[in-house]
Amino acid sequence: MNSDLTLAPQPDRGPIFVKTRPVRTGDINAAKALRLDGVARYLQDIATDNIEAIEAVDTHPLWIVRRTVIDVIRPAIWPEYLTMTRWCSAFSTRWANMRVRFDGSNGALIETEGFWIHISAESGMPTRMSDDFMKPLEESTDEHRLKWKRVIADNAPDAEAPGVIDTPFTLRVTDIDPFDHVNNAVYWQAVEEVISTRTALRSTPHRAVIEYLSPLVTGDDVVLRSHVEGSRLTVWFLVGDALRAVAQVSAL
Repeated sequence: MNSDLTLAPQPDRGPIFVKTRPVRTGDINAAKALRLDGVARYLQDIATDNIEAIEAVDTHPLWIVRRTVIDVIRPAIWPEYLTMTRWCSAFSTRWANMRVRFDGSNGALIETEGFWIHISAESGMPTRMSDDFMKPLEESTDEHRLKWKRVIADNAPDAEAPGVIDTPFTLRVTDIDPFDHVNNAVYWQAVEEVISTRTALRSTPHRAVIEYLSPLVTGDDVVLRSHVEGSRLTVWFLVGDALRAVAQVSAL
């Protein structure tokens, strides 16, 4: 499933955005490695910084992420500085794939891609980006008709199926954003919870993918249904029988 996603290399044309930042101690695990939710927060930060740098805060302030891909080739280990390079790898009129490469001062290499949707501040719905906003994107990629397609198509198995584990995941008030949605980095905290006892899954280069299907909101009773098959872990985020998100971690 995840093999359907091939991350485009950095182009030799078009705008790129570069930021440098340290790995923070609040974003590392007991082995001092940058966690997946830390990567997600850094991706949110550089996206905001990028919008500010191109002076698009007033015209294109609201975005939601529908999918995040994180390829951990060499993990970032604290203390380490990261150079993050961001560019557009594909887009349509309402959304874009944004690539971010993390290069660490001590050799870390993490490749990421996010499917970002532009949201109207008035309607709260996906809305067309302006021509001025899209013009620089056209310089970075020849893919101008990006379409959404789920790459993790597995439905949640029955709770009684062999090898399936259900784990409650309690939402906290600090998990909620101004839209009354759970911040996307919090989903990665849930994935970290599930893989904490399965260290072999990330002892080698690995890919982590999450697809957000419907928001988690205040008051939701969330169950993480997980299953390991070979070198691949799948986590389904369930509220009752409703699937809200799905994640996979697998060897590269």
